[in-house]
Amino acid sequence: MNKNVGTTARRLAAHTVAILLGLHGAMSGAAESAAPPAVPTPPPAGQYQLDKSHASLQLRVSHLGFSTYTTRFSRFDAHLTFDPSNIPASSVETTIDAASLEMDAAPAACLDIVKGPQFLDVARFSKIVFRSQRVRMTGAKSFEITGTLELHGLTRPLVLIGAYNGGYPGMPTMDPHARVGFSAHGAFKRSDFGMGYGVPAPGTTMGVGDLIDVSIEAEFSGPALVTPGG
Repeated sequence: MNKNVGTTARRLAAHTVAILLGLHGAMSGAAESAAPPAVPTPPPAGQYQLDKSHASLQLRVSHLGFSTYTTRFSRFDAHLTFDPSNIPASSVETTIDAASLEMDAAPAACLDIVKGPQFLDVARFSKIVFRSQRVRMTGAKSFEITGTLELHGLTRPLVLIGAYNGGYPGMPTMDPHARVGFSAHGAFKRSDFGMGYGVPAPGTTMGVGDLIDVSIEAEFSGPALVTPGG
């Protein structure tokens, strides 16, 4: 009885090894015959609209020198003119709803102060607008955007450091429009825009910092995908 069991076990093991060897050979053959992945086609030049579901606008500021508090605007839009073969010719205009500032878990009184006359004063200045004026390349896909920021009723220059993260002309059935993505950051002093309330006295950190750091992640949807014969 034991001899039969041993013989059966050896045959089963040999059969399993044969299957695995055959599977490995088939996979190797498929890998060798597979074509290399296609190089993505660049997106077309044209007009692009912000994809709000894939965009974020964050602000960071010192709080008493104890932490760098992070907040965000939840409602904003942007229009982009873009040509991947001539990025310096690009331009962008962004409009932010000033009342959409989000301060997670902050007391209502704190949010009222930030949105009130001492800071944003959203009742009088409901929109924040950035308009680009010039784009200068600093690398293959990195650039510097010089523009103006309209905030709290004042307009001041603002420079953003950006990067083009790539794009494509579209994907049939899944995303039938061109798509491009960018990252950018910059900084400005809120006191330059008439919002000096709570800025720490010289030599101290007791207050809310003057320097506001801005971080942007954005994807844009553009011209419709052109299909062969379409």
